[in-house]
Amino acid sequence: MLFKPILNHISIRAELLGKANMNHMPATGQCGFDLYVGVPGSQQFHNVTKFDLSASSYEILLFDHPERVMRNFTINFPLYTGVKELYIGLDPDANNAYPPPWEGEGKIVIYGTSITQGGCASRPGMAFTNILSRLLNVEVINLGFSGNGRGEPEVIELMADIPSPELLILDYHANADGKLKQTLPVAMQILRKRHPDVPILMVSRIAYAKDATHPTSIVAREEGHDIYTHVLEQMQSAGDSKVFFVDGTNLLGSDYDECTVDGVHPSDLGFMRIAKKLKPEILKIMDPPEEINYEC
Repeated sequence: MLFKPILNHISIRAELLGKANMNHMPATGQCGFDLYVGVPGSQQFHNVTKFDLSASSYEILLFDHPERVMRNFTINFPLYTGVKELYIGLDPDANNAYPPPWEGEGKIVIYGTSITQGGCASRPGMAFTNILSRLLNVEVINLGFSGNGRGEPEVIELMADIPSPELLILDYHANADGKLKQTLPVAMQILRKRHPDVPILMVSRIAYAKDATHPTSIVAREEGHDIYTHVLEQMQSAGDSKVFFVDGTNLLGSDYDECTVDGVHPSDLGFMRIAKKLKPEILKIMDPPEEINYEC
């Protein structure tokens, strides 16, 4: 949510669909809102809601400043708890205006798992999808389904219904339950049929901490990698030049074991690394360099 008021104060009153109840994710990420200040592309984190963990509703002051000037604000919603009602409190004489537009007109649509959804970021703005939105100054639609990003064709059809995508990303390897080989070609077929000219990026799962000690975990990861590369080669051989693949094994870096909360779900450090590794790959896809004609 973006808005641009003249004010000294901004507060929110929220009623959530549930209380904080996760044992591996901070309540500020599961049930909180956070606030960024600045125009799109230059937002800076300012504050996050802090509240009684036994409550499903709260009111909090997020911003106050002695100088009354026009400012841009971004409010990121809770990553895991639904929002029943939200009221934004401004000074009575505050002025509102539309914020500056995004850099691009299209959207990046990402379908995936709990990691895509934002587990286990300490606050909403640290989900890698929200970090990417800030880094790229583009709208990012997060279709992360905790434990349920399995690539069902009915869900992929709904993904394809979202208008004006500039890039489609499939990041559901971690929830594929051994069915990636069956679901991925179908998902790609659905997306390509509905969006023949939109680039599609496939991302395999990140490295888990147990990959270092459990050979079967590495085998499963590499099997998924092989499925992605096979689909990529098939589509490119058929003439599709707008399908791409990123090996998620490398997204966290060599010390990947230090980048998660529970060995699977990234910490803020992990999410920042994912976003910064994906950014140049996405830029190459969305803004490829122009071909140079060397003929005289």
